[in-house]
Order: sequence, then structure tokens, then C-alpha cells
Amino acid sequence: MLLPGYSTPESGVFLHQITKYHSNQVQSRVSQTRSSIQEICKILQEILKEVESQEPRFVSSLNECNGKFEGLEVITPFEFEVVLYLNQMGVFNFVDDGTLPGCAVLKLSDGRKRSMSLWVEFITASGYLSAKKIRSRFAGLVSQICKEKYFSGDVKVLTDQAEVKLKIRDRWMVQITPAFKCSGVWPRSASQWPYNNSPIRDQNLRFWPYSDLVVEVKNEGFDLLSKDCAVRRGNKQSTLDGDAWLLSFSNAEKRLIQGNGRRRCLSILKTLRDRHLDLPENPVTNYHMKTLLMYECEKHPLEAEWDESCLGDRILGIFVQLISCLQCRKCPHYFLPALNLFKGKRASVMESASKQVWRVVRELVTNSRAFEAL
Repeated sequence: MLLPGYSTPESGVFLHQITKYHSNQVQSRVSQTRSSIQEICKILQEILKEVESQEPRFVSSLNECNGKFEGLEVITPFEFEVVLYLNQMGVFNFVDDGTLPGCAVLKLSDGRKRSMSLWVEFITASGYLSAKKIRSRFAGLVSQICKEKYFSGDVKVLTDQAEVKLKIRDRWMVQITPAFKCSGVWPRSASQWPYNNSPIRDQNLRFWPYSDLVVEVKNEGFDLLSKDCAVRRGNKQSTLDGDAWLLSFSNAEKRLIQGNGRRRCLSILKTLRDRHLDLPENPVTNYHMKTLLMYECEKHPLEAEWDESCLGDRILGIFVQLISCLQCRKCPHYFLPALNLFKGKRASVMESASKQVWRVVRELVTNSRAFEAL
């Protein structure tokens, strides 16, 4: 594929366009998102405080620290997820044997009685801590509080969802997910990561992620989310679906994507996705963009390859890889490559999305001023 030549006079124009795009479109998205977060979190903190007063086991963890809210994830400028971290997981064993790809179960430790657990009524006859039961209890509390407190219509509970989802002021969609934080441990299903490992991996940055960064990421650990596991597995049924917890590496991913160049690239990709790939049935999400960025980091491990002058190549490379994934209907999870992030998506939707991505790529390839229109 012929890309804009960075050794030609046009390369300066292209670089200027990327810089301008980041200053205008990306920063506008960031500013809009920050403003939304402040409004949303003010309402959510009131709701979660009321939940905690009625059920002390659901302690609100949505606290602001250095201008950021713990557990808040931006999906799009109008869609957010809040992870509510729970306490007292200690009497359970973490079982991650690959039976449910991308999921795990929490089973009562041998010799432990149900009465020893803070979550006694959510433990099944088989000794599993049921994610579905905890989610159901939490959803009931949130629904009751929103009906009683927010009678003016500021908050609507979407009752037809398997998850706890709120519509705030008819503008923002927020999902609240009870979860356990598992710091300092790493799941067995991802034990082989990084998969490009080599005896000569070292601090000379010939491989990414380098050894010290791998240690940091694994120490960051992962989260167990009380989400519907059938969604991740393409609605394929399992007897453990209601009990299982979803593995999430959100905090590890933040730790992994370091450096201004990589972060700037991701922010541009998210903005392009929101403006041009927000398609019916949501075939391409910002999580797909983040996943492909991490794979691109492995292909280009050097910091110099993420310099501002190289971002055009990195963006094009990621979009070309996205087209390939859409056409093959397979996008491997970065930490759990056996897990297909496109699982359950319709072929016609994937094909339509690949054509739209190709339109964006064609514009970038043929027009050094493409970012003026994008």
C-alpha cells in the first residue's frame, strides 16, 4: 500500500494536519468528556451513597483523586462505565481453568462455611459466589433509589437490560458494575503473556513490552466484573453463566500504554472512531481500537517509532489491521488471544464496517489534508 511519503514536502503538511486535528477535534472531545464526567459523577455519588446507606456491603468507591474518578471508564463521550469495587473476597478461591473463556468463578475455599463470608446469601449450593445474584441485588437497590429520589426524570433505570444501566438527563448512558479488584496477582489464562516473549527480551527495547513494564502490568493485576458472561462468549449458554465473573484488564492496559506518543495515537483513534465508525450494532468500539494499538506497539517497540512525525504511519497501520480483523471476523483479546472480541457479531455488519473503515483509510492515503475533513 502506498502511504503519504514522510520524506517529501507533503509529509510536513500531513504532520501539521495531525497536530491540528489533535489540538481541535481531540481536545474538543476531551473537554466535552470532562464536563460530562463532572455532572454524571455528582449524580452517581449521591445514588451510590444512598445505596451504601441501605446496603453497607456496597461501599461507594467512586472517589475523585488527582482530577480522576476511580473506576470510571469512558466508552464514548456519551457512554460511561463505573466499576464499583467490593470488599471481602478473601474466603473464596479464584478458579480460572479455561472452562469459560474470558471469565472465572469464585468458589468457597475448602473447609470454609458460608457463614464466614460477607456475601453469604449470594453463594450457590455448589459454593460459588454468584455474580448474577450480586448484580440483581445491586440493581434492585439502584432502581428503588432512582424511583424515590430522582422523580423529576434526571435518571432513568433501563429495566430491559441484564446489566445495571442508567440514562442520565436523556444524554448520557452509564453502566454501574459491581466488581472485585485483584491487585498483585495475574490470571492463569493469561500466564503466557507477553506472547512475543524471547530469551533476549531486555531493557534495550528491542521488544515491547520490555521486562520492567511487564512486571508493572502484572503487579497491577485485574478486575472481576459481575457482567453477563454470555455476552462475551457470543450468547453461548453455560451452566456457570450466572455464577461466573468477567475478567477485565482495564487498569493493566492503562499501565501498559505509556508515553505521550502512544497515548496521543489512542486519543486520535478514539476520536476518529466516534466521528466515523459509530455504526449500527456497534461493530467497532474504542476497546477494539485500544486492542489493536497494543498489537501495533509490539510491531513498533521503539519510542522513536511513536514520535509525532510517525503517528500517521501508526494510525494507518492500525486501521489496515482493523479492516483485516473485520473481514476475518476475528479480533483477538490482547491478554487472552483465544477470546475473539468480535464473537457474536453478524457477518453483514462486519462487512459493512470494513467498507466504512476502508473509506477512512483511502482518504488518509490519498489526501495529505485528510484530517481537515475527518
